[in-house]
Amino acid sequence: MAKMKTVHRCTECGAESPVWAGRCDGCGEWNTLVEELDGRDAAAATLPPSSEPLPMVDIADDASAARSTGVGEVDRVLGGGLVAGSVTLVGGEPGIGKSTLLLQLVGAAAEEGSRCLYVSGEESVGQVRSRAGRLGAVHPNVWLVAETVVPHIRTHLDQVKPDIVVVDSVQTLHDPDLSSAPGSVSQVREGAHSMAQYAKQHGTAVLLVGHVTKEGTLAGPRVLEHVVDTVLEFDGDRHHGLRLLRASKHRFGPTTEVGLLQMEEAGLAAVHDPSGLFLSDRVAGVSGSAIVPTVDGNRPLLIEVQALVAQSQLANPRRSAQGLDQGRLAMLLAVLERRCGLTVMGSDVYALAVGGARITDPGADAGVALAVASSLTGHPLADDLVVVGEVGLGGELRHVGHLARRLKEAARMGFRRAIVPGATSEAPDGLEVLRAPTLAAAISLADVGAH
Repeated sequence: MAKMKTVHRCTECGAESPVWAGRCDGCGEWNTLVEELDGRDAAAATLPPSSEPLPMVDIADDASAARSTGVGEVDRVLGGGLVAGSVTLVGGEPGIGKSTLLLQLVGAAAEEGSRCLYVSGEESVGQVRSRAGRLGAVHPNVWLVAETVVPHIRTHLDQVKPDIVVVDSVQTLHDPDLSSAPGSVSQVREGAHSMAQYAKQHGTAVLLVGHVTKEGTLAGPRVLEHVVDTVLEFDGDRHHGLRLLRASKHRFGPTTEVGLLQMEEAGLAAVHDPSGLFLSDRVAGVSGSAIVPTVDGNRPLLIEVQALVAQSQLANPRRSAQGLDQGRLAMLLAVLERRCGLTVMGSDVYALAVGGARITDPGADAGVALAVASSLTGHPLADDLVVVGEVGLGGELRHVGHLARRLKEAARMGFRRAIVPGATSEAPDGLEVLRAPTLAAAISLADVGAH
């Protein structure tokens, strides 16, 4: 039996240290070393077979070998589908729908002729089967097993020989050769390495479910993200049905696409008209509301932003931003007060991106600022007006990317006017452009200033 020794391993990079230290020597992060028992017998470890070097001209180009998953929004983000031999990590908050998404994916892939294995480390096969029946994912080509021990999983893989494998989740994998508990740095790292090794050797597409921390980052060592080929982020507001799928890393294509899905009783359904979804419950003629054409990845979205300015009885007035950046809101309030002459710094200000959307696009600055001005003065923006532009500290409106695509989406949704930065080129047919060099000029054009 191997003699166990105590090591301190970094949760960010996986570097080892014989003693605890406040800072990791490998990555420089603070307070990331945790104590573990390391009982692996290095002498007993077997080496994998060696690979043969080949001339590059003799190697087939498999760049276009992506195979459709059967779920259109997933294919959009992955650039066509899953590549044989790839390893994909799907991260998201608990309860957001990761297991639902991947169970639907294996069901759809099985309909396309793929042989799939779903490895559940957190639920019994009966629970997974029950959910699969609700989602319509029951298919003879889908195999289920409840397992967490890595060597046993490898045995099941050799038995089923699947085209697609889902492991839910990587934090539950356990290698008996390691004495540490499941979910520890060494267990997660070795489990991911084992799955990646199998994927490359057998041409199997592997999908790993990963948990996230309270800070929103993937749980486990940072090396986990380096092992996999693709990292997908699945997020959304659990109180709303909208879910967004993004790729923060993708070795087989760009990371600019976003998939939009709606959580329904029968599972996740593709959102074909996201702008219509965001604007479906909009009430016209209400002050404090503005429509902003944003771009998420390559997809233009029209999102309603709302603001409410109320008299404050506090020494430090409240600032609340949901779906918007809190620091960005504070900056816009300062610009409104100093550059536009609106007294807002002494009031409570609440800002919201409607429908559970999260806006990080600086092009929404002008819309948020005009929504605040509208709420302060009580004058609503016109129902056929959209606002786009980044606001600078000097109060100027700056150009934003993909502006033509934003305006085209606004015209498609029936809007007739758009307040844009002064240097904007011509607008698409059916949309009148109102150029504003400054935020103060935009407030005047929107007619939401003090009368």
